[in-house]
Amino acid sequence: MTAASPSDDPRPRTFAVAPGPYPFAPRVPGPAATALAGLDTAVAEVRANAASWARATPDFRVRLLDEVLRATLPVAGRWTETASRHEGLDPASPDAAEEAIVGPYVFARGARLLRDAIRDIDRHGRPAIPGGARRLADGRVAARVMPAGLSDRPLYLGTTADVWMDRSVTLDELPATMAGHYRTQPEPRVCLVLGAGNVSSIGPLDVLHKLFVELQVVVLKVHPVMAHLGPVQEDLLAPLVRAGVLRIVYGDAAEGAHLVNHPLVDTLHVTGSDRTYEAIVFGSGPEGEARKRRDEPILAKPFTAELGNLTPIIVVPGRWSPSDLEYHATNIATMLVNNAGFNCTTPRVIVTARDWPLRAALMDRVRARLDALPSRAAFYPGAAARFAAFREHYPGAETYGAHGDGQLPWMLIPGLSPDASDEPAYRFEAFCPVTAETAIDAADTGDFLDRAVAFANERLWGTLNATLIVHPCTARDPALRPALARAVADLRYGTVSLNHWSAIGYGLGITPWGAYPGHTRTDIGSGVGFVHNPLMFDRVEKTVVRSWFRAFPKPIWFAGHRTANQITPHLVRHEVTGSLTGLPAVGVLALRG
Repeated sequence: MTAASPSDDPRPRTFAVAPGPYPFAPRVPGPAATALAGLDTAVAEVRANAASWARATPDFRVRLLDEVLRATLPVAGRWTETASRHEGLDPASPDAAEEAIVGPYVFARGARLLRDAIRDIDRHGRPAIPGGARRLADGRVAARVMPAGLSDRPLYLGTTADVWMDRSVTLDELPATMAGHYRTQPEPRVCLVLGAGNVSSIGPLDVLHKLFVELQVVVLKVHPVMAHLGPVQEDLLAPLVRAGVLRIVYGDAAEGAHLVNHPLVDTLHVTGSDRTYEAIVFGSGPEGEARKRRDEPILAKPFTAELGNLTPIIVVPGRWSPSDLEYHATNIATMLVNNAGFNCTTPRVIVTARDWPLRAALMDRVRARLDALPSRAAFYPGAAARFAAFREHYPGAETYGAHGDGQLPWMLIPGLSPDASDEPAYRFEAFCPVTAETAIDAADTGDFLDRAVAFANERLWGTLNATLIVHPCTARDPALRPALARAVADLRYGTVSLNHWSAIGYGLGITPWGAYPGHTRTDIGSGVGFVHNPLMFDRVEKTVVRSWFRAFPKPIWFAGHRTANQITPHLVRHEVTGSLTGLPAVGVLALRG
């Protein structure tokens, strides 16, 4: 990504969305805002335990995580049902599996992998790398972290993940760059986690990272859009509250402002918008912009942040069969419709080769899938205003599905020029069901890969995650293999995924999640720092996930999966208990999906 000048935000000034705050009426009510005195009490209570937590033994932390895992099973059903109703889904339908996956399953997997890593620290001094480490052809060091265990091999058939370290790490030095806070007792600190409003496991997983990787005590402010799950999260994280290392509070901007400026809060983590980050650090309005240009923050506390992305889907031309086209039309449509488009992993630009003979056939199948999928509730504040702004700017945009009664259709903006320098679809995250398609002129497939990577790096805002879709014959072609390897290496994104949706980098639980390193507070982009990093790598550059061109069985997150809601309870139980008894049923149900 080309760094934005501190004095000139590169996003076009001709594109505007009506300013917030936006009215929001929750479908499922949650707890009321915490009084200011209650916020002060919460901070003081965890501050009192910060020093003892920093020097707690790994065995004590393992036992706490065991308690958290045991607390997950009793709330998993309620978690899924409440989240589904909030988003307008039938809790009894296969569609509700979407909430079970990104809620209790992803959380339980993350907690279990973190517990296992700390158990390794207790026994061996550092976490074990499941697949060992190696030196890549360009000299960088990569750790094979997936499959993370025996059960991952059948559950994630054909999927591998490697964590690439920055170029300062050598193979011999890698062990010394893991679990740094466990080797040297850190300074006691209180972290404020400003929870996300779109995905229910983000806040709880951020809490676990700050507590068990960075060894900071935590105050979690639940996002107002996620407040309906507050009681579930209180039960889920009750062992941490009882231990005195976590407090959960509620509120909006006023409560958030009180906490970020609290003298006993040392560090912050936020998942949200880059504009939210800038308002906290520099202030809002013209005065905030001026302070940003001068790099004169009003809040200089240490910060980690995950702040969104315009996720590219780079479709590498190849000789695809009709069934290949159908599979990846569903794959791409799933990425857009998941969570109604309210994801930082939602594909915002589909990058194709203009002269690929199958380009039109693929895009027509994507259109057909979008037309067949029901519209979703626009549950996230401001969605209608953002959708309207894109629709006004792009009068040729296509829409599919119903519009009205609190729902938005799926929007596809076709045929954008890759050379445009003032394109809102390349600079603003819609954060609603909007995606665009860009066709690149290229002499051949290798040229396309080079041009597509340059487009993604230089034109698109964000550095969080990107997806490449490439046919195995193309990937194996000796003439193209160097271009593909170069594309994976050169993409400046925190997660690069081949064939699976790059959101899998969030869901695997073993792969660090965050923006590509290098952002500064005056050019914050997709954020700074990695979370959900159970193996506690200190110097991560990116994660690279690889999977089969067509996964088998069909991934349970695919839109229209018929048995996903029957599979997810087995998966949650497996992560919590380690029992393999439910996996044969998972296999049978997966084949019927």
